[in-house]
Amino acid sequence: MGITVNGLAELKKLAGSDLGSSEWIDVTQERIGTFADATGDHQWIHTDPERAKEGPFGAPVAHGYLTLSLFIPMFTELLDVEGVTTKVNYGLNKVRFPAPVPVGSRIRLAARLAGVEDVPGGVQITVDGTVEIEGGAKPACVLQSVSRFYGEK
Repeated sequence: MGITVNGLAELKKLAGSDLGSSEWIDVTQERIGTFADATGDHQWIHTDPERAKEGPFGAPVAHGYLTLSLFIPMFTELLDVEGVTTKVNYGLNKVRFPAPVPVGSRIRLAARLAGVEDVPGGVQITVDGTVEIEGGAKPACVLQSVSRFYGEK
């Protein structure tokens, strides 16, 4: 399904390419609860289904940062860079959460390799990503991620 490249030279050739869309991921109450436990963010709109029914979204919703954290597993479905020694998340340039993700939703990533530039010892990539909600009018998350790939084997 995804694209596999071997080494930095092949990766550079993909600059500007559409990487497609990942598989759908289920956003369950269990996943939301596990994230709340990991981060200490137990706000009721995420973790209290009964109270959340009366809240602004009519149901519990995923944390925005839970949605963002799922970027990496979805992205690795789209692009695999082999033949390098180290892969590093370098940061984010932009992140927005245009729509909440209600419990029971499915999300996926659509991504484009916006840029590839040389850095000492490797390359830095910029990825424009949109986390879509199945059947949703707006995306759950729009982001620009930056990663680095170092050293060839």
